[in-house]
Amino acid sequence: MAIQVANQPPPLRDYNLVAANVPLLEALRREGGASAEDDVLAFGAELGGEPLEWGRLANEHPPVLHGHDHVEFHPAWHSLLELGLRAGLAQPGPHIVRAAKFMALTQVEAGVGCPLSMTHAAHSVVHVPEGWLVGMSMTEKQGGSDVRANEMEARPAGEGEATLHGEKWFCSAPMSDAFLILAQAPGGLSCYFVPRGDGFVIEKLKDKLGNRSNASSEIRLDGARGRLVGEEGRGIPAIIEMVVHTRLDCVLGSAALMREAVAQATHWCTHRVVFGKPLVDQPLMQNVLADLCVESEAATIGALRLARAFDEDDEFRRIGTAVLKYWVCKRAPAVVGEALECLGGNGFVEDSGLPRLYRESPLNAIWEGSSNVQCLDVLRALRREPASAAAFIAELEERDQTRVEQALAAADEEGARRLVETMAVALQATLLDRHGDPAVAAAFRARERFGAFGTLSAGLPLAAIVERHRP
Repeated sequence: MAIQVANQPPPLRDYNLVAANVPLLEALRREGGASAEDDVLAFGAELGGEPLEWGRLANEHPPVLHGHDHVEFHPAWHSLLELGLRAGLAQPGPHIVRAAKFMALTQVEAGVGCPLSMTHAAHSVVHVPEGWLVGMSMTEKQGGSDVRANEMEARPAGEGEATLHGEKWFCSAPMSDAFLILAQAPGGLSCYFVPRGDGFVIEKLKDKLGNRSNASSEIRLDGARGRLVGEEGRGIPAIIEMVVHTRLDCVLGSAALMREAVAQATHWCTHRVVFGKPLVDQPLMQNVLADLCVESEAATIGALRLARAFDEDDEFRRIGTAVLKYWVCKRAPAVVGEALECLGGNGFVEDSGLPRLYRESPLNAIWEGSSNVQCLDVLRALRREPASAAAFIAELEERDQTRVEQALAAADEEGARRLVETMAVALQATLLDRHGDPAVAAAFRARERFGAFGTLSAGLPLAAIVERHRP
């Protein structure tokens, strides 16, 4: 007979992931997605049911490689992918609406986000046949982020086609129907659209820290045929638009992980009684929770503002993408780690779901260009594209403009992270002042710059902040 144990919070399930996320719903309406609100809410309601279990199963049963060309996934992974495809997450369309849906699905499971994100981004570069999934592979062992050091060879085969020969150290979603791949042609590094077929060999699947439901692999191309995308020798410009779109999804994905961590922590602390009263009502825990809520709202508001910039093809997106990709992805592990601690030992146990979030949280800072790559990209854009710098500064309130301009005056490579952090925090402060909850905006302004979570100053309405974010 099962033993009944008191004081155990119920699992967080059977709820609408979008309706419960007040900052996300407000941003959807504000940034141009109001007409699709019912559709997005319906998706949030669907995700809060059985798909929560699918996410768990997909991670407990990661993909398996059979031979060199077949990857077997758990049925739960296919069910989640189908949800994303039906929601339009792999197709062109309004970025705002897609952003809200992408964040909600990522709360359930991030592993299907990779093929959805890459396929959606590929539409900006090539014609994608209906129903196809499209991946991307740039990384080789000897180069890493330095793709100009790539050695994969493209041998011309006439009429813009080539056969590709060599290895890629990292290829996510290798079961995709086609891939954008960088290879060295006679005219230099070039981009090719390569359908999966003869000559495409999956060598092994990666044993990764997180993102375990998604297959990532090492591949070998042994004469696989590809079609040139753009001009020969201009592979990086040809593929960069796809990369920019997937960087937006890194921001959205990290904001979603923060939101899920906050939802779990506030739910647990509402239902867990310690020392005679709920944790959520105890002043120090309330300070910690409110601080996490503030960080989550700042990430969400920034992510949706960035999505609107993509819809409007706003010059702001050029630097805004790199700045938020750096900062939001960098903050995610800290938020998830603190939320895990709110559950105490329970948070360290797989049943809570927090360990899966924690393993996932560092990934987006690495994916599509590491933190240093983003910061160097900002420096490069500041030098070469002054209009994008002006657009970023114009986005800020006067006091935030001042501190960013001071940071820009002292910008150099050694201090690039200081610069980009200053730009990100200034942007989030401005956006919270304009659009966020006033209490959240005040708390964000009042924070100690490098303080641990739970160090908000006295006099702030912490209970109200937590209630706003509690599912």
